[in-house]
Amino acid sequence: MHSLTDSLRHALRSPLLPFWLVIALLPFARSAELGTALCLFGTVMLFLRHPHALSQHEGARALLLVLACYVGAALISALDAVAPGKSWATVAGLLRFAPLGLYACFALRRATRLRPLYLAVAAVVALWTLDAWLQALTGWSLGGHAEAERISGIFGADNLKLGPTLAVLAPFVLWSARDRWGARGLWAAALILLGPVLLAGARAGWLCYALVVLAFAWREAASPRRFALFCAVATVVVAVVGATAWQASPRFQARMQRTLAAFQGSSAGLDQALTGRPAIWHDSARMIAAHPFNGVGVRGFRYAYPQYAPADDHFVTEEACGEGEGACHAHQLVLEVATETGGIGLLLWLAALGWALRYWRRVGAVARAQAFPVTVALSVMLFPLNTHLAFYSAWWGLLFAWLLGLWFAALGALPPEQEVPRGA
Repeated sequence: MHSLTDSLRHALRSPLLPFWLVIALLPFARSAELGTALCLFGTVMLFLRHPHALSQHEGARALLLVLACYVGAALISALDAVAPGKSWATVAGLLRFAPLGLYACFALRRATRLRPLYLAVAAVVALWTLDAWLQALTGWSLGGHAEAERISGIFGADNLKLGPTLAVLAPFVLWSARDRWGARGLWAAALILLGPVLLAGARAGWLCYALVVLAFAWREAASPRRFALFCAVATVVVAVVGATAWQASPRFQARMQRTLAAFQGSSAGLDQALTGRPAIWHDSARMIAAHPFNGVGVRGFRYAYPQYAPADDHFVTEEACGEGEGACHAHQLVLEVATETGGIGLLLWLAALGWALRYWRRVGAVARAQAFPVTVALSVMLFPLNTHLAFYSAWWGLLFAWLLGLWFAALGALPPEQEVPRGA
């Protein structure tokens, strides 16, 4: 326990603090931008002192190339966007991700700094988890009273992001528990996290968390036979936990009843289970057909939606995002990129993915192992067979960029025996 405390203290006193603040302040709306601003200041100071630092960090250069594809897709889409002001403002906002990622690459240039950061992030997520359990048991948390159908934890009832966020950041908790207490700690932490993820009611979060646990199980099992045995045991555990939650939590029961409507064999049941998303996806296809090259403009989905939706579409009639607007975003990564940035945007995303995987393969097994929790987090966040929050939004986009910066930093971090190049 003493070493754990020392690691956390090191993370909070070192240059890692500004980068860690982004996660620590994530539930508090735009407060997380404080960490982004501090990282921007630190990056500017770094390049003022060492103008050629970038040439000495391959990971930082690879990050900039991937971010160029991400921002470039948005930039091209803004040229004839349906909502030019919104699209151009989004493009301008995306530029802050470059110094955020560069700060991570240089602040974590030594691999010995990775463990303290992982532990510090795990401590934040553990606090959110305990607060979520408190809300599940009492109805109250640091974020206030629970929402009627699901718990919301520290994020608050008007900001239902607890489930997906816990699931995406769960690898840091599981890695830290495994590092400190071995396999027993890993599976104990997995069970503790399972409750809030289920009760948060976000089906996207359920799938993300299942993928996280499977990734850690495959790493632990080290053989297909042991992995199959784990899957069988995990299925029984999830069934028992789910049955208990069904009996003990009216929120979970209501959420599951909506989910099970998908098996009624009717389009109405599927629409109910997916909270109207099939209509959004259908209208997204029409939007793609009308704007195949560079889309409707990044973050322009809500403004274009009424033009492609039926007159009685409930996302339009209920003014889901605002007066005269429809659904806020496509709720699926591939559809978001295709509708808002078009075929050009999709190609740029695929180019970024190819370059990132090429770099990941090239760095070697040791670097891949030290980046494992971040790799899992990014993989489940980007898993295409799921529903998603908006990757070009201010909030989810920030979390995505934070993880991306940390991933390249972890892959490029130097082991203790290697001297850091001068100026890096």
